[in-house]
Amino acid sequence: MEERIWNRVVKYTELQGTSGQEHPVRQAFRDDLSPLVDEVVQNGLGGLYGIRHSEDANAPRIMFGAHMDEVGFIVTQITQRGMLVVAPVGGWNPYTVSAERFTLFTRDNAYPVVSSSVSPHLLRQGNVNGTPQIQDILFDGGFTSADEVTEYGIHPGDFIVPDVTTKMLANGKRVVSKSWDNRFGLVTILNALENLKNKKLPNTLIMGANTQEEVGLRGVGPAVNQLKPDIFFALDSSAADDTLSSEGQGQMDHGALLRVFDPGVVMPLRLKEFVLDTAHDAGISLQYFVAKGGTDAHGAQSQNQGIPSVALGVASRYIHTHQTVWSVADFESAQALVETLAQKLDATTVNDIIYGD
Repeated sequence: MEERIWNRVVKYTELQGTSGQEHPVRQAFRDDLSPLVDEVVQNGLGGLYGIRHSEDANAPRIMFGAHMDEVGFIVTQITQRGMLVVAPVGGWNPYTVSAERFTLFTRDNAYPVVSSSVSPHLLRQGNVNGTPQIQDILFDGGFTSADEVTEYGIHPGDFIVPDVTTKMLANGKRVVSKSWDNRFGLVTILNALENLKNKKLPNTLIMGANTQEEVGLRGVGPAVNQLKPDIFFALDSSAADDTLSSEGQGQMDHGALLRVFDPGVVMPLRLKEFVLDTAHDAGISLQYFVAKGGTDAHGAQSQNQGIPSVALGVASRYIHTHQTVWSVADFESAQALVETLAQKLDATTVNDIIYGD
C-alpha cells in the first residue's frame, strides 16, 4: 500500500465520530474533499458531498455515498459513585464491550474512560448470570462521585467512542483498526477523486458521506433528495464470516463485495449486470454477498421517483467492535471497481439500467 494511502487509512480510522457526533470526521473530510471537486455541499443532518460537474447539462448524475459515523455509546445516567450508564449508538455485541478504552466527548473536552468488566475472581463468587446487557456495563472515568462528574462538564447526552490505534499486521496483507465500517468508504472516495482528477467523465460525479447510518439510515434520504442522483452506490464494509470455513458469506481476499440482496434491497437487474460485466472486463475480483443487515442503498432507493441503488464494499472481520481485521487486497479491488464504474456510466448506459427491459 502506498504511503499516502496508508496515512489516509490511519487518519480516518483513528478519527472518532459516532452517529450524531460526526463533526470531527466531517471537518477532516471537508478539508480533504474540497480540492478534488468543483463544489462541496452539506445538508441539514451534516451529510457532505463533493460534486464534479459535467460540461453536459443533461449528463447523468452518479452518486457514491459512504457514511461518516461509527458505533459508540451515549451517556444516559450518572451514578452516585461517579460511574456512567450508557445506551448503544448502533449495534453492539455485548460480549465485546467490556474492558476496552474509549473517549468521552463533552461540549468542551475529551476524557479517557474504560468499560467495566467483572474480574475472574468475582466470577468465582457467582456474581454474573447469563448474557451481559449493555445497560449493565458501566463506564469508568476514574471519577469518585456524581458531583465530580458534573464538575468536569459531563452530562447525559455526551458521546463515548472507541479509542484504538490502527496497525498493519505482520504479513502486510491485513490491517487491524476500528471503524472500517465505514471509514473504508471515505478513504475510497478520496482516493477515487484523486485518481480521476484529470480524467474526463461522462457524468456528473457526486461523492461523499452521510451521517447517522448506524442508527437507521437516517442521513441518506436528505442527501439524495438534495442532490437527485440517477443511480446511487452505497460504499460500506460488511461482516466477513470466513474464520472457520470457505462457505460463509464474505470471504476476505476474495475481492470486492456486490450486495445482490439484503432485507432492504433487491439489486436492480440491469444494474447488477452492468456491475458484473464491468468488473469482469476490468479483471477486478468480485464476490456476491447476501446480507442480513442494511445499508444506505436501502434508504436511497425509494426516494424521488425511485433510484436504482446497490451497496458495494468489502468484507471485514469483527465489525462493530474495537478491532476490525480487513484485507488490503479487497480494499484495492473495491477501489478499482469504484473508479471503473465512475468512468463508464454514460447517458446511454444509465438509460438502459433504468428503463431497459
